This record gives sequence, structure tokens and C-alpha cells, in this order.
Amino acid sequence: MKVNATLINLYHVCIRQVWLHANGIQMEHTSDIVAEGKFIHETSYPQRSERYTELEIDGSVIDFFDARNKIIHEVKKSNRVEMAHTWQVKFYIWLLKKNGVDGVSGIIEYPKLRETTKIELTDRDVTYIENIVTEIEYIIALETCPERIEAKICKGCSYYDFCYVDD
Repeated sequence: MKVNATLINLYHVCIRQVWLHANGIQMEHTSDIVAEGKFIHETSYPQRSERYTELEIDGSVIDFFDARNKIIHEVKKSNRVEMAHTWQVKFYIWLLKKNGVDGVSGIIEYPKLRETTKIELTDRDVTYIENIVTEIEYIIALETCPERIEAKICKGCSYYDFCYVDD
């Protein structure tokens, strides 16, 4: 599997999820939390589909890209894993830059919180992204699944039952 924005996001939450997702074990369809996030995404900005386009690039799908102003819009349910969201958007910017589209920025929108976060990509970020892409490729290639993490976020994770089945 090619490294995509979903894996970049998951990497900043749990490397076990990276391996599971990349190896075809995807539990998001069983999660009420994921379903709620999808609902917020689909209903928060209904006029967007008319003005902005969905863009597929190198295996990643940018939900809303304002090509005229070169702004990526990413809608999220909460800012609980804001760092993961930030790196997902930076990855999108990096992908576009890698494919000849310069001057792109991003906005993460949290409609329930009525907050937005502006995202820019720095040279330091590019180096970091290139390093984590390599690390994710390594994780994906592992013969066995990495050990589970013990974190508060696990209780709301779509993989919770999978990871804690033996408890």
C-alpha cells in the first residue's frame, strides 16, 4: 500500500492502526464516532460541493480544494487529535507541491467547536514528512502487527475491540 494522508494521520495517533489499516484490517465502518464525523463532514458546509472540487492525488483524496485560492479545506469533528489533523493537511500540501502546485495552504475546520486552524508547510515540515513516509513504509512492511498502545484515546478508537479482545 502506498503511503497516503490517512496513514499520515493514523501515524500520529497509533502505529498499530497504521499497520492494521495498511494491511486491510479496517474497522472504521463499525464506529459510531467515525459515522458522526462523516455526518459532520457531509452536512456542515453543503454549498462546498458546488464551489470546491474533490481532488485525488497519489492515493490521497482531498475532500475540498479551492483551486483558485489554492486552499485545502479539511473538516474534522473535534480537535482531540489536532496534531494528526495538522500533519494530514501538511501532507496534502506536500503532495501538491511535489506535483507542481506551489503556494497551497490549508484550513482545518472544526464546525462543532466553531474553530479553524490555518496550516502552512515549512522546509522543516518537508523533511519531517519525508522521514515519516519512510518510517510508515517500514511499519507497513513488518511481518507482525505492532503492540497496542495504552492511551486514553484507545477507548474511542474503532479498533478498540480488536486490540483489547483478550482483556
